[in-house]
Amino acid sequence: MGETHTERRRRLAALIAGRDAGALLVTRLVNVRYLTGLDSSNAALLVFADGAAVLATDGRYAEMARAACPDLDVLVERRTAAALTTLAADSGTGVLGFEAHDLTVEAHAELAAEDDGIGFKPLGHPVEQLRAVKDEQELALLREACAITDRAFEAVLPEIAPGVTEREIAIALERRMVDLGAEAPAFESIVASGPNGAVPHHHPGSRAIEPGDLVTMDFGARYGGYHADMTRTVAIGAPAAWQREVYDLVRHAQQAAVDAAVPGAETRAVDAAARDIIAAAGHGAAFSHGLGHGVGLEIHEAPLLGYDKTGKLTDRVPITAEPGVYLAGRGGVRIEDTLVVRADGPELLTETTKELLVL
Repeated sequence: MGETHTERRRRLAALIAGRDAGALLVTRLVNVRYLTGLDSSNAALLVFADGAAVLATDGRYAEMARAACPDLDVLVERRTAAALTTLAADSGTGVLGFEAHDLTVEAHAELAAEDDGIGFKPLGHPVEQLRAVKDEQELALLREACAITDRAFEAVLPEIAPGVTEREIAIALERRMVDLGAEAPAFESIVASGPNGAVPHHHPGSRAIEPGDLVTMDFGARYGGYHADMTRTVAIGAPAAWQREVYDLVRHAQQAAVDAAVPGAETRAVDAAARDIIAAAGHGAAFSHGLGHGVGLEIHEAPLLGYDKTGKLTDRVPITAEPGVYLAGRGGVRIEDTLVVRADGPELLTETTKELLVL
């Protein structure tokens, strides 16, 4: 991956130069990992507009840094941001860009006080801008994370039955994902049964599954640092008419969103493809969240898809499409896939059937 990280820093350097800064101080750890390959709890990266870069970390990660980034100078300092800011000042950088969404006001003030010969400039989200479009190596890791997610769901399905608690199902899913090769769950799994299904981010608890329930499961595997995200809703016993009606509605809306996720599409238009269908059926107020989000080194990253979001999709951007209908006191349905926006049509990475499974 060394050449890949070098190319990422090269593309970042062009963005830095285009924003009238001499360098960028990268302090978000996930962004440091994206640009260097180093996964640590204390690191920062200084990327100059000419493409040169210096990585700083403390002694715990020094050898890991040198192994991951043999082409970079590694500065071993506990106060990584301060050390790199001083280096930038000594190098005559002039204007140092920083990640204002990560650096606290207090930390910024401390850096400015230590090096008054340098100007600080927030540069927005240039690394996240690069991260949104995945290369084929990243997509391969994400594809495997999704495959593990699919296999774990298939393996746990026979365990979902009356008397089993939400928490027991969540634990079973997470254990199976790790057994199948995941580093860890991508996030805290959601299992919501019966009336709890009306809460989009319900925390799985001690409620036991009952006949007649809908059970919504939102979970995913992390593999190679990349996060999968999938939601399926199943019925315990023959579904009632209203359950089937809501399920079919959400499935139809989700497919419309998937079909709309093409390069050049406005993110709000993709959201609208699903939202308008749900609203036309009289459940607009019951779809209470955005359609989806980007996935990658983080479970939620750019782009965000919602009725109030701006931006356009481009080729090789992985996103989720996860509309839902939540009816207080009764339950809910959500269906979600991870997919990749492609010029020749979306590539679904989560392949589990979206037929209503009756257990």
